[in-house]
Amino acid sequence: MKRSERLVAMTHYFLENPKTLSSLPYFVEEYDAAKSSISEDIDIIDDMFQKMGIGELRTVAGAAGGVQYIPDLSIERAHTTVEKLIDLLEDPSRILPGGYVYMSDLLGHPKYVHEIGQVFASAFEHTEIDYVVTVATKGIPLAYAIAQVIGVPVVIIRRDPKVTEGSTVSINYVSGSSRKIQTMVLAKRSIEEGSNVFIVDDFMKAGGTIQGMKSLMREFNANVKGIGVLAEAEDEEEDRKVQDYISLIKFMEVDETKETIKVEKGNFFFTKN
Repeated sequence: MKRSERLVAMTHYFLENPKTLSSLPYFVEEYDAAKSSISEDIDIIDDMFQKMGIGELRTVAGAAGGVQYIPDLSIERAHTTVEKLIDLLEDPSRILPGGYVYMSDLLGHPKYVHEIGQVFASAFEHTEIDYVVTVATKGIPLAYAIAQVIGVPVVIIRRDPKVTEGSTVSINYVSGSSRKIQTMVLAKRSIEEGSNVFIVDDFMKAGGTIQGMKSLMREFNANVKGIGVLAEAEDEEEDRKVQDYISLIKFMEVDETKETIKVEKGNFFFTKN
């Protein structure tokens, strides 16, 4: 195999297996190359990843060591992604009755969702995450996008129990927007006790749903290592039940009468070092 071919193959491997520790002998055997050549290849790929602003290859020394791809996203690329979203979301035609904003097309578009997943994943590149957790339904594409980048399973909390999921744990919580009592359900075998989880949702007003997810995670003795929301509502900040979270965008104003939408960058850009 030529070096150019091997570089393409190894790059694909790292991107498809984030945070997976792989030994140098694995690559030596897989690509039938000398250890010194593989080491040079790794240096080339690492340099390329860092120049592109998409992460780095980290080498772990010792007999059980190896190399692993740590996904990250440069702050410049994150700015570009969110600015693009803001431009799309400020289109007045997105205003729905009741002051809501249509976002389903963005959440259903693989390109936009993947880019959003990269931004969220970059906030926790040095944090051990075992599961990405969301509640059905609109947060599901975001959860899968983030999970794909960091290489962990997705756990979906539902409103009603499913017979195909076996025994479940359920809690009641107060919805932040409607102030109504609602129910969350999760299969007992979904999360191992003591796991580290990242909670994600598409939109947050007062934060009742996310507070409910945090309460449900306590039933599994899971550690909530981070909370991410794609968009938050600025006018609900005073009554917000959740304070420690990351948002990518903030709706400052949605005026049905004037047909205007004002969107700003979320707190991600104030918390990202």
